[in-house]
Amino acid sequence: MTDAPAAKTDDAPAAVTDEALLARFQNAKNRPPASETMGFSMLRVDQANKEIEVAFEGRREFTNPAGQIQGGFLCAMLDETMSVAGVVASGMTAFMPTLEMKTSFLRPALPGRLICVGRVVKWGRAIAFLEGEIYDDQRRLLAKATSTAMPQPYKSIKRAEN
Repeated sequence: MTDAPAAKTDDAPAAVTDEALLARFQNAKNRPPASETMGFSMLRVDQANKEIEVAFEGRREFTNPAGQIQGGFLCAMLDETMSVAGVVASGMTAFMPTLEMKTSFLRPALPGRLICVGRVVKWGRAIAFLEGEIYDDQRRLLAKATSTAMPQPYKSIKRAEN
């Protein structure tokens, strides 16, 4: 078995390789401000398994009085990662508004590089079920999350007016 894309037919677009999609994320010029604030950096795309890996920068500004990354920032990182996994699974045609999310915190996160893995567990008719984990730079599991999202075509985005 190979990882070669399927042969192109006249009515189907050419398959985009994981490497090409990764490069697209890494070279993006117009990133969402929240992603920029958290230091989002795509590390790996695995379309076959509907999984991605992302690095974030756990900044000192994200810490609580104990010097640990506040849980809301970890939730935002997990939510971003799971949502992007859904975007990748959609073939880059839909965004993933989160309907609900559950996070379990397993150990404190300290400032520094944090790695998130996100994946699509199931893609239904109207709902996607996602999961993710966040690790420290020594690959110790810090938190796990699951979410339910409602895939929406990009053309349906209504942006807030400034």
